[in-house]
Amino acid sequence: MKASEVLDNLKRRFPNEPEYHQAVSEVLGTIEEAYNEHPEFEKSNLIERLCIPDRIFSFRVTWMDDKGQIQTNMGYRIQHNNAIGPYKGGIRFHASVNQSILKFLAFEQTFKNSLTTLPMGGGKGGSDFSPRGKSNAEIMRFCQAFILELWRHIGPDTDVPAGDIGVGGREVAYMYGMYKKLARENTGTFTGKGIEFGGSLIRPEATGYGNVYFLLEMLKTRNIDIKGKVVAVSGSGNVAQYTVEKLISLGAKVITMSDSNGYIYDPDGIDAEKLAYIFELKNIYRGRIREYAEKYGCKYVEGARPWNEKCDIAMPSATQNEIDGDDARALLANGCFAVSEGANMPSTPEAIEEFLKAKILYAPGKAANAGGVSVSGLEMTQNSIKLSWTKEEVDARLKQIMFDIHTQCVKYGKQADGYVNYVKGANVAGFMKVAKAMMAQGIL
Repeated sequence: MKASEVLDNLKRRFPNEPEYHQAVSEVLGTIEEAYNEHPEFEKSNLIERLCIPDRIFSFRVTWMDDKGQIQTNMGYRIQHNNAIGPYKGGIRFHASVNQSILKFLAFEQTFKNSLTTLPMGGGKGGSDFSPRGKSNAEIMRFCQAFILELWRHIGPDTDVPAGDIGVGGREVAYMYGMYKKLARENTGTFTGKGIEFGGSLIRPEATGYGNVYFLLEMLKTRNIDIKGKVVAVSGSGNVAQYTVEKLISLGAKVITMSDSNGYIYDPDGIDAEKLAYIFELKNIYRGRIREYAEKYGCKYVEGARPWNEKCDIAMPSATQNEIDGDDARALLANGCFAVSEGANMPSTPEAIEEFLKAKILYAPGKAANAGGVSVSGLEMTQNSIKLSWTKEEVDARLKQIMFDIHTQCVKYGKQADGYVNYVKGANVAGFMKVAKAMMAQGIL
């Protein structure tokens, strides 16, 4: 297999899908060597079968707003690969959603889920509908209309969706309620459900907490203590909020958070009280991060990202491609020695190249942010056995999973000079499990 040839072929067949091409390119470049050690993979054209989704559903979603106007959006579900378990991956509601973005996310999800050691395949879905500025009634009507089309293609042993950007507990509950009514069953078809109806403790916190647990494992390899370290975090949604919560509890100093309009820089650090305000601002009032700067009198930069601020550790937790080559160079120049990704593919290929060249601790999203889907998998298990585990039990399982993921990354990513290339490690580890499962099951 030549990675460049495979990629050129995919670009020819699926033009105008830059995010998908980027994700495939990043993975193929790192697994090429491992792939070519197995001629049986090439014989069955495994790489092409792995890159192209099993199936894609796209459909129109028609709903009525509060003014009685009929609105239309596009809905999608990408079922990428189910070699090791049911399709598993979030649903994203955001104006930017298109097929290319969801294909990249589903592709990444396949390897991420493989890394967790849990029996889950990869999938992703969503719509170009944005919940921002919509009433609860409008969001409910949209979610119900979305599931009215999707429900036939999902199920507890087929495809288990979860939340993502724009889809929190409220949206999951509306979708699950409609699914339950249509399917006439009460099963674990969605994860991220409310505690009252089959949800798991620590699920909202899982991606943020898991990212920090992975960061701690990386720091241990260099005998670095997180206490007192200055951390730049991007985003202010679920992942960013709980990342900051866990960092504060460990004694780190978080100086930045952001949203799509700009970022705040608080040189005194975001403490527990200030974070509580952000929780309220974002989760209840759906406000903008600049309101934090107005309340606490700190710096707010409109239309920018926080990577020019001096920090020890960067934790991008917003969206894809939020750290470019210039941002990476700025971080390195300011003494940043660790980057751990809470978002999916937040670093561009140029940025990743800079991090690896500088040999800093760099954890790609498919490894570092796998905590969310891991606890989703634990929620599926609890639903199937009709039991609920304690907070402590779920947290202990999450820590163990993140430790195991780190161990796999080191196993496949350690170079001759001792540097651990976590990008290669995560990709190869995730790929080998899926590849062996696909080979065992024949040409499908």
